[in-house]
Amino acid sequence: MSIKGIVVSSGVAFGQALHLNLHHEKIDYRRLPTAQIADEQRKLTQAFKKQKCHLEEGLAKLEVGSDHYDLIEADILFLDDESLLELVLAEVEQLQINAAVAIERVFALQASELEQLDDPYLANRAQDVLCLASRLIARLSGAQHLDLSQMTQPTIILAHDLTPAEFAMLPLEHIAGLVLNTGGLTSHTAILARSAGLPALLSCQFTRAQIHNGDDVVLNGIDGELHLKPSAKTFKKLTELRQQDEAHKQQLLLLKDLPTQTLDGHSVGLLANVGSLNEISHLTDVGAEGIGLFRTEFMLMNTTTIPSEKIQYHFYCDALHLMDGKPFTIRTLDVGADKELPCLNPACEDNPALGVRGIRYTFAHPEILTTQLKAILRAANHGPIRLMFPMLNQVEELDTLFELIELCKVSLNEQEKGFGQLSYGIVVETPAAVINLESMLPRLDFISIGTNDLTQYAMAADRTNPQLTRDYPSLSPAILTLIQMTIDSAKKHNVKVSLCGELASDPIVAPLLVGMGIDELSVNLASLLEVKSAIRASSHQACLAMAQHAHKLKRIEELNLYLTGLSL
Repeated sequence: MSIKGIVVSSGVAFGQALHLNLHHEKIDYRRLPTAQIADEQRKLTQAFKKQKCHLEEGLAKLEVGSDHYDLIEADILFLDDESLLELVLAEVEQLQINAAVAIERVFALQASELEQLDDPYLANRAQDVLCLASRLIARLSGAQHLDLSQMTQPTIILAHDLTPAEFAMLPLEHIAGLVLNTGGLTSHTAILARSAGLPALLSCQFTRAQIHNGDDVVLNGIDGELHLKPSAKTFKKLTELRQQDEAHKQQLLLLKDLPTQTLDGHSVGLLANVGSLNEISHLTDVGAEGIGLFRTEFMLMNTTTIPSEKIQYHFYCDALHLMDGKPFTIRTLDVGADKELPCLNPACEDNPALGVRGIRYTFAHPEILTTQLKAILRAANHGPIRLMFPMLNQVEELDTLFELIELCKVSLNEQEKGFGQLSYGIVVETPAAVINLESMLPRLDFISIGTNDLTQYAMAADRTNPQLTRDYPSLSPAILTLIQMTIDSAKKHNVKVSLCGELASDPIVAPLLVGMGIDELSVNLASLLEVKSAIRASSHQACLAMAQHAHKLKRIEELNLYLTGLSL
């Protein structure tokens, strides 16, 4: 049996199916009757004991000193602290709340205290503490909890949906692939899967009745199929397909240290989109020339509080050290829509994609923006930083930003902390930004076109809705025109123009973008060498001709057929 899906990250993966539900039963926050307190405390004590035994059993199966061993051992030591259990028991008695609420309260406080520490290891333990709380609450409710930290076999995760924050919790070293019922090509979970090089299908309509935990499945991320218990013939075909895919990737590695230029010598900047220090450490693996988009919100996905200026400053300094002088482009906090962060408690909105997101959110919470700006300004003393702002539509917003930056500089001078010089840019991701760009360009050093949201807002099509994926693709004559308008405006003012949307990661489209006049492409790490290969296989004259012809096409189908035909 095979089920079709939309490929968002290519590759062929073999593994055991695992249905993932990261959410425990809904917690009852009602006041507990006095007569039930003793029984609730008994259940709580039992849950602690059982969870500790469960962890100890898992620990015995692991190699001493491995990452998983250390993590599980840390959880055991945490539960061993008698004062922790006493705190939770006291909460139940004094506040007359049930055990789950008490665990949630005490563990959240413990995690918050860890995050404030200067020790990076202890600060990172905060998310582990919250995960442990979730497992304890699941144990209390009698729900079967999937302990992801103890995966040992290649696993293909099956889920209805997965938020970026939930994706960040996955032990990727044991996950072979990801299959979701929902999601679109440019949803942030899709972007994360591509960045991790994890084969993934979205909009794949499997059910729990069809596929059970432990079933052998194969994710065909080339043709867009999920196979359940494939026949010997199909299994052989898929094995050969994976071998071909792996051989192709080995060939691409030969391009790693070669320049990104066309056959006739036209150079293009080829940078990476990343969201963590771990990803930055892998830039040299694929020969990335720098970072064209650092998503700062991704470093907040597993925290319960906003990191202090000091913590953020050290984080950016660590990143600069890894960059070793290469371009480092930071995007200020971009939250809202499908990027909800637990540390921000965002308000519920009827239409979050059109609500308080991007620069709108940080304008509404200036203390968050000023903390980030000060940290980045200070870090600029240690290396070159390009700073860009998301969802900025008009020159008045740019005025407000530069006023805020000047206030941050004054504050840093008064505190004798010092700051470095930044290059400033914006992410052009709405039709309004394209139209208003001429008035903003005199104050900018560069711009970056964010085609994911530009497509969403221009086409009035929710990027996370799988029903719209096929009818509203990432490239259409309308989007092509908006991109060209943006490039032409930037060229008039001699401002460097980059493109950081997922469109840049498409090797079929990359030569077209070069022909349209893009100076830089910023792509996900997994696609970088494919894009380099496509550019190196084209002449600049051919790219220019491609762009000229593409602008004459008026239908999406015509444009797709033209580009696909060129790639054959």
